[in-house]
This record gives sequence, C-alpha cells and structure tokens, in this order.
Amino acid sequence: MKPADHPTHTPTSADRRHTPPRDTRLRHRLLTWLGEAPARNSPPLSRYRWVRLVTYFVLTWTALIIALGGGAEVSDSYGLAMPVALLITSLQGGAVVLALRHPVPAWAVSLAAATATAMLARPHLATARHPGANWPWSTPTLVAHMAVFLLLALRVRLRGTVVALTATTLVTYVVQAGTAVGHYSGTGTMAAALFAIFAVIGAALRSRSEARTELVQQTTITAEERARRTLLEERSRIARELHDVVAHHMSVISIQAQVAPHLVRNPSEELLENLTGIRNNALEALTELRRVLGVLRSENPEDPYGLGAPGTGAAPDAPQPTLDRLGTLIENTRAAGLHVTAEVMGEVRPYAPGVELSAYRIVQEALSNALRHAPGSRVRVEVGHFPNGLHLAVENSPPRHPVPPSPGAGHGLLGMRERAAMLGGRLVANSTTGGGFSVTAFLPGGIAPTPPDQPPTGEHTP
Repeated sequence: MKPADHPTHTPTSADRRHTPPRDTRLRHRLLTWLGEAPARNSPPLSRYRWVRLVTYFVLTWTALIIALGGGAEVSDSYGLAMPVALLITSLQGGAVVLALRHPVPAWAVSLAAATATAMLARPHLATARHPGANWPWSTPTLVAHMAVFLLLALRVRLRGTVVALTATTLVTYVVQAGTAVGHYSGTGTMAAALFAIFAVIGAALRSRSEARTELVQQTTITAEERARRTLLEERSRIARELHDVVAHHMSVISIQAQVAPHLVRNPSEELLENLTGIRNNALEALTELRRVLGVLRSENPEDPYGLGAPGTGAAPDAPQPTLDRLGTLIENTRAAGLHVTAEVMGEVRPYAPGVELSAYRIVQEALSNALRHAPGSRVRVEVGHFPNGLHLAVENSPPRHPVPPSPGAGHGLLGMRERAAMLGGRLVANSTTGGGFSVTAFLPGGIAPTPPDQPPTGEHTP
C-alpha cells in the first residue's frame, strides 16, 4: 500500500485540501501589499454611504482641476505644447482616481508623469532668461502626488508606504541633481517634506481605524465571554444546589431502608436482602453525589448586602433555603436600606424542593438587583399560591439619585431565566413606565410528596 493511500494519512490530505497553495498565498500577500485588502473602515471604503459619496466627489473634482487647470499652468510655466501638457496632467488626475482602488499602480503612474514633466521642461528652463517656474515639481503634479500618497498610506501597510516615500525622494534627487537647469527653486525638498507629512497622516488614520476595529471586536468578544462565564457559573450553582437536595433525599432513603426491618416482626430473608440492597445503593449514590459536589462546590460569591452569602454566617454545607426563609431575606434587605413590602396571596402549601429553592433564589436576585441598581427605592414583593403553580413578582420604584452602570448589569437575569426554564416556567423582566424595574415569574408547582401514612394534601384556590 502506498503511503498516500494509507488511512493514517487521511487527515493530512484533508488539511492539504484546506491549505491554499504557495503561489496563492504569495499572490494574496502581494495584493495585500498593493492595497487590494485595505483596512475595513478606511476611507473611502467607509461603512457610511455619505462619507463615500463625499470622498468620491472631492477626489473627482480634484482630478478634473488637475487635468484641465493644471494643463494650462504647466504649458505656461514649462513652455510645453498644450496637448502634451493636458496629456501629462490628465495622467496625474487619473492617478488620483485610480488610487481609490489601486494605490500602488496609481503612485507609479503619478511619479512617472511627474518625472516626464520635469524632463520635458528641462530644455525650456535651461534657455529661459528669468526661470521662475517651480521645478522639478510643478504645482499640479505636486498636488496630485500628495493626494495619491494620502490614499496610498490609507490602503497600504506602513512598510509599503515607507518604500514608496523613499523611492519618490530618490527619483526627485536624481532628476534634480543629474539634470540641473541652472537654477533651483527648492520644490524638491519641499515636495519630499509634504509627501512625508501626507504619508504620516494616512498611516495614522489607517492605524486608528484598525485599532478601533480591533477594539470593537475585543469588546464584543469580552462581552460574550462574560455572559457565557456568568451563565456557566449560574448553571454550576444550580447544579450544586440540586445536588444538595438530591443528597438529602438519598440520605433519607438510606435511613428509612435501615430502619424498615425493625418495624416488621420476623422479616423474611428476601425483604432484608432487598432493603439492604436499597440502602447500599443509596449509600453508593450518596458517595458519588458527594464526590461530584466536592468538585462543583466553591466559595460563596461575595454578597455585600448580606442576602444569604458569607455575611449572614451561613455555612457552605447549610440546608438550601426554601420559601419559609423569605421573611428573613426581606428583613435583611430592609436593613440594607430599601423599603420593602411583602404580600402573600392564596393559601400556603408545600412545593417540590427544587421549586421552593428556585423561587427563593429568584426573589433573592431581584432584591439584590434593586439594592445595586436602585438604592433608596421602594420594593414590592408578591408571592401568589395558585392551583397550577407559584407566582412571583418583585417590582421596584426608580432610584432616588442616578446610579452609574454596573459592569455586570443584566447577567443576574440569566440565572433567573435558567431557573425558571429548568422547571418549565417563565420569567419576564423589563422596565416599568415610571422608571423602575419589574421581575415576574411563574413556576409550575407540583405538590411535594407526602409520607405514605398521611393522606395527600388537596389543592387550594387563592
């Protein structure tokens, strides 16, 4: 079997198919250097249409002025025939328009036209009695080349801009030193300085555009990562709490299986064997739960308001809170500086442990948000017991004074929605018309299981 046909070479072949050929990569690098892949928001490729239109309008009129008005000036100053002067300045104007898409070829055309103009003007300036024309750079060619250099620096990387500036300076020096016409107007030095200034301006604008684009991308990625991390942390917290609840029930099962033989006279061997198996399975499951819980459990998050975190003195292994502890939670919130009123509708009845735990956490998070984002507000808490489930509502008035935005604003809502969705319920959180905030939730509430020796509790209407 050939090496290429061997199964172990299949991933390499797939990678080779996805890797562009070497000549394609070189072509892409060359096109990038030539300005074919400019910065995303660099003018004139701005995302705003009016900016593009203004850019095209200004450059088009600049090209027309250079081509028509510059032709007359070059003809008068350098003594060239009008058709020749118009041809040369038209090349300069065309280079300005060409620089919008192909800046490097436009720079070459502009530099070649400027060199040709200087060389054609040499005989006339050498015989002139009072040569006063700017040479080797006339005003039209100088303006055109500055515009081309600005577009070049906006579209080409810094190394390419430096190479173009160096080449322009060398050509200017060679033309000026090697073909002296008996006078020196100083335009060579001035032209090199102006080209350098426009190159620096274009490179600075390009760098600023790239930096802004990267900043937007990093900000977006950071916000997404923060939201994802918050969601995962809340899911981990929910998993820890559910494991605590399940571990409690597994402990009860183990104890009941151990006590059951003592409640029956002369239990059979089969019964003892089954109860022993139940107890062993419960203990094994409880051990696994504790092992997983040890991995998931972490330090309690900071809670500066004392609503159930380390400030309350609750140990990490304390029983998970239920609706019975809502009164303590509300008292702690009042002590933190909020005016809280509570109302209970319907007849209180037992719920599944997961429902009571999620209801407590939703109210806790809503009160924490009110403390953080609306200090000094009035908060109303409603707990409604209905036949088909549990209704929760926490609404706060506007804060007494403006509050700066919090870095993690909105992330607490992710955990509340996760809890409601986990139980098949729904949660709505939005601003109120008066400038406050409201959180309403409905959790389907199955009645908590009752011991076999007690009749099931009936449903109560509010």
